[in-house]
Amino acid sequence: MGVLDIIEKTEIRDILGKGWLTHDGMWFYHVCQAFGIEKANALNKAAIKSLAPVELERVKRVLGIDKESIDNIDELMDFMIAALELTLPDSVFKKFHFSSPSRDLIHWNWESGQCFAYKGMKQIGMIDGYRCGVIFRIECWLEALRIRYLMRTRIEGCLMNEKGICEGEIQVFSNG
Repeated sequence: MGVLDIIEKTEIRDILGKGWLTHDGMWFYHVCQAFGIEKANALNKAAIKSLAPVELERVKRVLGIDKESIDNIDELMDFMIAALELTLPDSVFKKFHFSSPSRDLIHWNWESGQCFAYKGMKQIGMIDGYRCGVIFRIECWLEALRIRYLMRTRIEGCLMNEKGICEGEIQVFSNG
């Protein structure tokens, strides 16, 4: 019997997710040290944008989704929540809330002070210059899914740092 046979799926997801978050934070920190915060932000967003289509194809494959498009807000919400649950450690996933209060709107928020990027950037002393990559990743997912949307919440830096709360809305338009 191998180690994967005796470890719970959630424990595997958590160790892999935490490893990814730690690598991401350390990568950002070292790029900041070598090239400055602006270059780190630009490279981070470029990496996220190029990762999103690959990441979503993998999620679709794991979830057994073989169709090209997502046809309605219910399918979109189910897919996005599943993708977040698959990619984030449980301790992080439980602190990020994603809902659809109406047929064309997605509301998202982090529990107060609980965004992993906010906490990490604050810990390494880079929070004032950090440009949110977390919600940018959600935007890149929507683009990779060919979903037409409008960010109703303007994000230039880190909302948690700037306003003490990280929440917002994304208006989703019918693809029809």
